[in-house]
Amino acid sequence: MTRIAELVAYPLKSNDGTALDRAELGSAGALRGDRTYALVEAGVDPHEASVGAGGGYVNGKREPAVHGLRASHEPADAADATPTAVTLSRPVRPETGAAADERTFALPEDGDSLAAWVGDYLGYSVDLVREPDGGLPDDRSARGPTVVSRATLETVAGWFDAVADATEMRRRLRPNVVLDGCPAFWEDRLFADHGEAVRFAAGDAEMLGVNPCQRCVVPSRNPDTGEEIDGFRETFIKNRRATLPHWTESDRFDHDFRLMVNTVVPEAERGSTLAVGDEVAIEGVESLDEAAY
Repeated sequence: MTRIAELVAYPLKSNDGTALDRAELGSAGALRGDRTYALVEAGVDPHEASVGAGGGYVNGKREPAVHGLRASHEPADAADATPTAVTLSRPVRPETGAAADERTFALPEDGDSLAAWVGDYLGYSVDLVREPDGGLPDDRSARGPTVVSRATLETVAGWFDAVADATEMRRRLRPNVVLDGCPAFWEDRLFADHGEAVRFAAGDAEMLGVNPCQRCVVPSRNPDTGEEIDGFRETFIKNRRATLPHWTESDRFDHDFRLMVNTVVPEAERGSTLAVGDEVAIEGVESLDEAAY
C-alpha cells in the first residue's frame, strides 16, 4: 500500500528542508511555508527572474557556495512551515574573506540583516524576498507538492558511488513528498500526456500529477560541499533509460533527465492537510483544465 513516508518543506528556497508530520496545502497549492523566502541578486524582481543559471535567483544552479549554508527553521505551527525565525551557519570562505559564523534571524523583521550576512559570505549584494501566498517554486504553473518514492531515491543513489544513501539523494533532489510501499519509479504513474493530468488522493486531499520534473545541475552536487560528481548527467541518463518502467510512456517524458513529479492542487482542495502515513491512491486520468486550479 503506497503511503506518505516523509513530508519536507523548504522555507528558504535552495536551503535545507524542514521535516513535517503533517502539512496544510496553502492558497496556491504548495505545502504552506514551502519556498516562502528566496535569495535573489540585489534589485531583482523574483516574479520576473528565471530560476536558471543566470536568472537572478541565488540558488544551486548558479551559485555552488549556497551548498555551504546550513539552515534550521522555527515554523509558524505544526502544519505550517512558514518560518518565524531561521538559524543560518556558514563556513569560512577565503574567496570573500567571510569568517565562519552562525546567526539567528527573526522573520520577516530581520530580512535585511539576513541578506547582508549572506551577501558578505557570497561576495555580492543579495535581497531576501518573500512570497507568503504561493511560495517561489521553480515550476510556477505547477505549484503543488513534488512527489518521489523512497525506492526511487534508493535506486538512484545506487547509481553513484559518491552518494551515500537515499537520504542524501533526497537532499539533492529536494522533493516535498516521499512515498513508500511502492516500487522504484512508481511516481511516474502520476503523469500522463500533454493536456492530461492524473488525479490521485493522499489522505483526504486530491491532487493532479502533471509532469515529470526536468533535472538540473543541483542533484550532481554534494548538498553540504557543492562538490560535483563527474559525469553525473551521463550516468543518470544511461541508468534512467535502462530502468525505465513500462508505465512511464508519455509524450511529457521527452528525455531521460527527468525524475520526480510536479503537481497542481485543485482550488477546492486547498486548505486540506497531508500527513505522514496517509494512503496514496490513483483515481484516474482526466483532461487538464487550467480553470480547475
